[in-house]
Amino acid sequence: MTKINESIDTGWNFDHSYARLPDKFYSRIEPEPVREPELAVFNQSLAASLGLNTNSLKNGEVAAVFAGNEIPEGSEPLAQAYAGHQFGHFTMLGDGRAVLLGEQITPSGERLDIQLKGSGQTPYSRGGDGRATLGPMLREYIMSEAMHALRIPTTRSLAVVTTGETVIREKPLSGAILTRVAASHIRVGTFQYAANWGTDEELRALADYTINRHYPEVEAEENQYLSLLQEVIKRQAKLIAKWQLTGFIHGVMNTDNMTISGETIDYGPCAFMNDYDPATVFSSIDRKGRYAYGNQPGIGAWNLARFAETLLPLLHEDRDKAVELAEDAIKDYSQQFHHHWLAGMRAKLGIFNVEKDDQSLMEDFLHLMETHKADFTNTFLALTFDKSDGVADLFEKEDFKQWQERWQKRLSRQEESKDDSHQLMRNSNPAIIPRNHRVEEALEAAVEREDYSVMEKLLDVLSNPYAHSPEQEEYTRPPEPSDQPYQTFCGT
Repeated sequence: MTKINESIDTGWNFDHSYARLPDKFYSRIEPEPVREPELAVFNQSLAASLGLNTNSLKNGEVAAVFAGNEIPEGSEPLAQAYAGHQFGHFTMLGDGRAVLLGEQITPSGERLDIQLKGSGQTPYSRGGDGRATLGPMLREYIMSEAMHALRIPTTRSLAVVTTGETVIREKPLSGAILTRVAASHIRVGTFQYAANWGTDEELRALADYTINRHYPEVEAEENQYLSLLQEVIKRQAKLIAKWQLTGFIHGVMNTDNMTISGETIDYGPCAFMNDYDPATVFSSIDRKGRYAYGNQPGIGAWNLARFAETLLPLLHEDRDKAVELAEDAIKDYSQQFHHHWLAGMRAKLGIFNVEKDDQSLMEDFLHLMETHKADFTNTFLALTFDKSDGVADLFEKEDFKQWQERWQKRLSRQEESKDDSHQLMRNSNPAIIPRNHRVEEALEAAVEREDYSVMEKLLDVLSNPYAHSPEQEEYTRPPEPSDQPYQTFCGT
């Protein structure tokens, strides 16, 4: 393993605060070098915001860094330990195919994790090969950048590098490594690991570190650990409401995939819904619909309850009192989620003020979409521009016309003008989402033909989903009807 020449100003500015936690929480390990790294896709704008000066390196050197063949100056790689409930079953986990290079301190003072995903075996690989394949890594790149453009808190993707090696899954596939950027990789599962295999002192060290890194405003609170729980609940309630408002289905809401920072993480079997149906599931491994679209808010509460359980020794020395404090905090989640969802739905319908019957108006509209199998994104788009393009069947239904009359009367009972409502709807209803068939089209071109132009064009139109530009129109069309339901796969 080689280090980059420190005389070259590449812009890396690493710190390693996580490594100052007890060593129980990580293992020191370097990425495994790959045979022939080549840069497949690179996020230049993200690199610039991180303060990286990639122009000072040759293309081959950039590929070598993001493949793990060369370690940037100041990096001290490690793999993180954590646990998690996977489909309800608790198990020991950890970074089985990822290595944290360090925490980049950006020019604006942000602290962001830089992680290589698919970089080889670690002590937590559990028999796996530690590698990743090109399709899923490109998929995460597309989906995470689309989520960022949709203003949904998310980890981001800096680069994808092909390795020149074959990875065996159901069949031989091209290997790849993704560079992921995150506020941190601290998960509910990290706290579960500390609570189950650590001491109370180690749990407290993790909680103190998390507060200092993500919630410093609660350090002065009388019970800062209760405040930590409450703040995490707030962020998750807001995040999951945003998922529901865009039709996003995470697909694998295990506790190890819920971040304490409130970012969306792990874009394995995720997808966006076409026709509105709360029972929609895309993941090939979610056979019972545990993580269906309509179940996501409830699973969020379940995961947060698991987080609260880990904090009991810190919440109060009397366990019964600790349980009472935790339960009271968790009860607030549903109300907070509901508040964010209602506010988001009002914006999507151009409503500024609050009336008690708003929820009924919204739920009746969703019921109409479900009954008539209307496209979620395009229906709101049609309302925004008063056009029935793509959803004519719904607009011709008598029950929809009756609902539309109710909606128009509702809009008339607010001071804001029709133009104001229209602008609010434009800003709240994206023209495009990463449609599943478009994502698959881009992945097939890149993986099968090494043609990245399809992906590049898709990323370009997804970069400003609220532009409502002519260039986006062809990407708004849903897929042709098919007898085969769309499925996504985990990638491991």
